[in-house]
Amino acid sequence: MTSKFTKQIIAGEFKGKALKVPSKVTTRSSKTIVLESFFNTIQFEVCDAIFVEVFSGSGSIGLEALSRGASKVIFMEQDRDALKILKENISNLAPSKCEVYSGDSFVNIKNVIATLKEEVENVYFYIDPPFPIREGKEEIYNQTTSLIKSIPSNIVKLIIVEHMSDQNFSDSLGEFTKKKTKKFGKTSLSYYVSKDEDY
Repeated sequence: MTSKFTKQIIAGEFKGKALKVPSKVTTRSSKTIVLESFFNTIQFEVCDAIFVEVFSGSGSIGLEALSRGASKVIFMEQDRDALKILKENISNLAPSKCEVYSGDSFVNIKNVIATLKEEVENVYFYIDPPFPIREGKEEIYNQTTSLIKSIPSNIVKLIIVEHMSDQNFSDSLGEFTKKKTKKFGKTSLSYYVSKDEDY
């Protein structure tokens, strides 16, 4: 599959590098304004951190984190067309710092967590599930909250959920508490930290 859609890395080592993005029929790419707001919020904290992009699509969030100094990025994606573009984008930047888990993210999260338990750094999780308005995705947000609850809090620096603004995520999810939600029209970002973390 070839893609005529592209977006650029905003800042860092790979600033200005073009990334291919899948057709909107296949997957949904995060808006630039959302991406910029997120990275303005965490500033330089992502340097030397491990970053996990769940439901990666083209990998634009994770690759932006890589450009800004993340030591390692783990991508999780199921769609075959998106995976092909994701792997191509990675190969053009820093493949040695990237890992890709193909298949169902709700299944693969267990394998990712098992790997991360061996790491010493705190981890950022960026979770951008398909909108539940898509056919067959009606329960996606319920599954997403279960996924978040399954993550051990001791490995987490921050969990970010990109979701529809009319969907309210709970103030408390397992071992995590919501610090804030920022709205960008129909899309919002909710930030979660460990209940023991002073972020």
